[in-house]
Amino acid sequence: MHLHELRSPEGSRHRPKRVGRGTGSGKGKTSGRGQKGQNARSQGFRLGFEGGQMPLSQRLPKLGGFKNRSRVEYAPVNLTKLNRFEDGATLTPEAFYGTGLVAQGQPIKLLGTGTLRRKLTVTAHATSESARSAIEAKGGKVTVLSAQLAAQDQAPSKEE
Repeated sequence: MHLHELRSPEGSRHRPKRVGRGTGSGKGKTSGRGQKGQNARSQGFRLGFEGGQMPLSQRLPKLGGFKNRSRVEYAPVNLTKLNRFEDGATLTPEAFYGTGLVAQGQPIKLLGTGTLRRKLTVTAHATSESARSAIEAKGGKVTVLSAQLAAQDQAPSKEE
């Protein structure tokens, strides 16, 4: 079967009513528009006209801007928040999720705000240069997971 061979079922399509063809047709004289008034006129209906109210198309902003669909939204974690863990602890994304610092499945970015008083081994999806240097200055270690993993963590899983 091809597109040019398609036919709509019998009786599914009706001929449009021909208005303004005499009184015997049932739609003569005013052609079903009533008498006088805006909608009786030839240009009574305009697309988007809202009775004098400012139309929706004019109320909305003109340009919506650009939304990057592949943007990864990181959950920020400052250095001061890491002081709650014990000295020498190994922090993985699961440790952040378990303590409630970050919502489950959200990629983590370490930020250098505050002071760190512990030696930690941290694994995160991203880190700022100041956070990395502060952790390494205390004798800790920073491991950055790939950006691909961060995007996968943020995407909704098919199981849900």
